[in-house]
Amino acid sequence: MKLSCIIADKMHPSLVPSLESMGWRVDYRPEITREDLLKEIEGYQGLVIRSKTKVDADFIQAAGSLKFVARAGAGVDNLDSQSLANSGIHVIIAPEGNRLTLGEHALAMLLNLLHNVTLADRSVREGLWQREVFRGTELSGKTIGLIGYGNMGSAFAKMLPPFKCRVLAYDKFLKDFSDEYVQEAGLEELYPCDILSLHVPLTMETKGFYDYSFFSRFYKPLILLNTARGEILPLSDLVKLMRDQKITAAALDVFEIEPISQLSDKQRDVYEYLINSDRILLTPHIAGWSYQSYERINAVILEKLAQLQSQGLFD
Repeated sequence: MKLSCIIADKMHPSLVPSLESMGWRVDYRPEITREDLLKEIEGYQGLVIRSKTKVDADFIQAAGSLKFVARAGAGVDNLDSQSLANSGIHVIIAPEGNRLTLGEHALAMLLNLLHNVTLADRSVREGLWQREVFRGTELSGKTIGLIGYGNMGSAFAKMLPPFKCRVLAYDKFLKDFSDEYVQEAGLEELYPCDILSLHVPLTMETKGFYDYSFFSRFYKPLILLNTARGEILPLSDLVKLMRDQKITAAALDVFEIEPISQLSDKQRDVYEYLINSDRILLTPHIAGWSYQSYERINAVILEKLAQLQSQGLFD
């Protein structure tokens, strides 16, 4: 009897036939609600999700037959990893699938800020020709600090050599990782940098950690990039930092609440500042979202699943 797998989020169409060729019976149900999934998950040994489905203790209790959960992407903040491990359920993540795309997106946002691309485009469309107003700043010669040097931080670092920057990286969980792209540094060694890019997961420790107090330690006004998780950076603190000129420009791909249509009136005041600021660039959580990564994530999941199967873990 074939093992069965349910895909509960939209995935690249190559995934279903690939799983079937590996011997799985697949139900593609990207629109399924959590309520319905809880009712049906008992009958499945495999689950493929993105970010909308929270696999918590209640979900795991309902999923008595589950053998693996595949998370299409890098983040695991919607997974109760400890409960999954305690239940013997294997977790597959695919950060290798979208790291290149994220690195390119982070670089694109940074260059856009430095060279006023969006503002200049808007001005020309309005019939203006303001060359001096939009004079750019070169990336070359700047010191860039990275917090987190895993798949995403290292991918961004690999984009930077042509610009002849000094790139420093701090990672609490890695040691001796200096390479041709980056110099390992302590957190305090990042305080003099010109640009700071966040590449850490959302955990109990990092939630809200990058606040006004944190950025007050830096020696000069910063350009800030956040392509990691919105909840690590309190946006009310970011607004205050920008008003106080401690952060001069910011590029945000992630937000505390997504989508922003779900904001309360109080939260909306903060977003009004972000939306109206000429020194903030906003994108809707698409840093790792390209046509190529959409398919590449499948390949990573399939490769890791095949490794588990070859070890006889689903026999």
